[in-house]
Amino acid sequence: MNMTNQDPIIKRYNKNPILTKDDVPYPVATVHNTGVVKHNGSYIMLFRSHQYNGRSIIGRADSDDGFSFTVHPEPFLVPATGNKFAEYEEFRVEDLRICPIEDDYLLTYSTYSRHVVRVALAHTSNFEKVERREIVVTGIHRIRKCIGNRNV
Repeated sequence: MNMTNQDPIIKRYNKNPILTKDDVPYPVATVHNTGVVKHNGSYIMLFRSHQYNGRSIIGRADSDDGFSFTVHPEPFLVPATGNKFAEYEEFRVEDLRICPIEDDYLLTYSTYSRHVVRVALAHTSNFEKVERREIVVTGIHRIRKCIGNRNV
């Protein structure tokens, strides 16, 4: 069978990438590792960005069609300060994953600090406010070889 004459199974969107650092209204060096979910008829994208100091934060962008996104003026999740999570998020937060549960969303993300990589759990119902819940996986560097991916 000659595969060169067939249409590809997956076609790259011709306006790819749909979001770049130039679309972000605050200073970032990168945009990557996105997660997208449909919420109240719109698409919500949460994405990782590196700040110019090398630390990662999570941004939010919204879209009506899933292709044209508008980034919120402020980041969605930045390292915590002044609470029990601050010690574990002191260097960065990144690689957020979204899990819809009925009308709410559980969020997992990696935290980096002097305690190495941890996986944290947060919650949102509206993507306006995020509530950190727990550090759910500790010592992930020890089991990374077993699970192959720190975003469990």
